[in-house]
Amino acid sequence: MKSRNVLRELLDAREPTIGTHVFGIWPGIVEVICHTGSMDYLEFSGTYAPHDLLTLENFGRAVDLFDDMSSMIKLDQEPRTYLAVRALGSGIQNLLFADVRSTEDAKHAIASGQPDTPEGQGLVGAGMRRDVGYVYKGMKEYVEDVENSVVALMIEKKGAVDDLEEILELPGIDMVQFGAGDYSMSIGVPGDYDHPDVVQAEMHTIKTAIKMGVRPRVEILRWEEAPPYIEMGVKDFCIGVDVLMVADYCKEQGAALAESCSSHGDLE
Repeated sequence: MKSRNVLRELLDAREPTIGTHVFGIWPGIVEVICHTGSMDYLEFSGTYAPHDLLTLENFGRAVDLFDDMSSMIKLDQEPRTYLAVRALGSGIQNLLFADVRSTEDAKHAIASGQPDTPEGQGLVGAGMRRDVGYVYKGMKEYVEDVENSVVALMIEKKGAVDDLEEILELPGIDMVQFGAGDYSMSIGVPGDYDHPDVVQAEMHTIKTAIKMGVRPRVEILRWEEAPPYIEMGVKDFCIGVDVLMVADYCKEQGAALAESCSSHGDLE
């Protein structure tokens, strides 16, 4: 039921933003990350991880314990509107729409995160959910909260890159992010992230977004990857993924420990 949206505040103030991804939706890990004080928002990567409506509410509750944090969810392409409305209803304030393929797709995604008012022209109607305290928050305040939601789009399909300028002209888009994995698939070079066409599409997306006044967000795994993007004018990053960090730790530390044990041989 928290009204403050830190990510929205930072975007409106033209300040940098830093988020991180989680696949695990356990409220405890949410609190562990929020206690660090180093992130502005926490993205639940719902396109990859299992969840239900109860766990979304508990994710929202955990983030709401921290006044200096906000939340985001990455949404599957279908059923886009249902997922967006229920995520907002759970108290997850900001929306990242995956698999945008065209200008029409982008219009539908934006509408899925905007209120059904003459000004908003969206698809989010009234509801007795967690974001309104079920029965306590007034309709006017509710509409204002929905209007403050950050709407971000994944530009990760060839069609979206082809339509990029037309998409970026649509009102209601706050952020875009290039997705190399899906884009490489869509042009027939899956996983070849260094392919010239993939690299060119990423640079085109970032530069065009900056030129047209839409914030480009970039995903990185380590902070050392950020400077070249910062020099381009990027202010928004989402760093790290919980499952990758666990996997890397286990591989590196487990292998090193196994090597150390083997090098000492049989102690008898």
